[in-house]
Amino acid sequence: MSNDVVLVTGGAGYIGSHTCKALSRAGFLPVVYDNLVYGHERAVQWGPLERGDIGDGLRLREVFKKYQPMAVLHFAAYAYVGESVVDPGKYYRNNVAGSLALLEAMQAAQIRNIVFSSTCATYGMPDRLPIAETAAQHPINPYGASKLMVERMLADFGIAHGMGYVGLRYFNAAGADPDGQIGEDHDPETHLIPLVLDAASGRRPDIAIFGTDYDTPDGTCIRDYIHVADLASAHVLALQALRAGKPSGFYNLGNERGYSVREVIAAVERISGLRVPVTLSPRRPGDPAALVSDATRAREELGWRPAYPGLDDMVRTAWGWHQKGGAPARRI
Repeated sequence: MSNDVVLVTGGAGYIGSHTCKALSRAGFLPVVYDNLVYGHERAVQWGPLERGDIGDGLRLREVFKKYQPMAVLHFAAYAYVGESVVDPGKYYRNNVAGSLALLEAMQAAQIRNIVFSSTCATYGMPDRLPIAETAAQHPINPYGASKLMVERMLADFGIAHGMGYVGLRYFNAAGADPDGQIGEDHDPETHLIPLVLDAASGRRPDIAIFGTDYDTPDGTCIRDYIHVADLASAHVLALQALRAGKPSGFYNLGNERGYSVREVIAAVERISGLRVPVTLSPRRPGDPAALVSDATRAREELGWRPAYPGLDDMVRTAWGWHQKGGAPARRI
């Protein structure tokens, strides 16, 4: 096979599929490796699909032998924070043990480079904003802990085996492919923007605002949202950096600006022209008042520049994808 082949674990999922499109545009052939538990076969459009689990070392070695990829982009993970609290074993088995099986299969196949989908959840409750990569990492749930463990494994495999790695710590992924080919389709859906769009279009009765008494300008939680297409471009840049022999490392991916829950709701109403029914609920345990990134390192070392930094860009592309499903609407 060509040395431009890249294996993309979890490539049938939300961020993975958008990255496959970006890889294809950059001249790579993305081979998707996915068990389709949460991914969608229809999202695999830019290369072949190989069904398999990241915990299945024999299957991984089979696929590595068939395609001889030059690198791995690793998205395959369970990512529901609440579920990780009530079923931590599921998260440590898949996210940690599965990633170990993947790294060992890579080592056996002499595949030297990996880009890992990490998360700002490794930081836990930050003591200052914006959050830089040097901030203490004290995750407050098993999901964040599982990602931090994989970060540690990457560092150890790098020292022991010379494996090159980039870990990308996302803030809040949002939006959809600007061309409308793919988008966000989780079951269950937990991300705020699609939930607000569902409430606007009548697919759900309302959107709950969890906490209105935070120490923020409007009392609701603030998060740093980043367009999924910008996440995808960062993965391509990280892959190219590793291919060029640049040092391994970890990078935050965010827009360095936070938007509150109420601001997201207002943006949905503005873009869609629909009213969003709201219910006010108590705070959820463990929700920080604000999470905002410092992405200086990604800009300076990877040359990453978000193309869709505004909240309206994210909502507009998400709304375009959402409309393809059709739903009754409540006009403002």
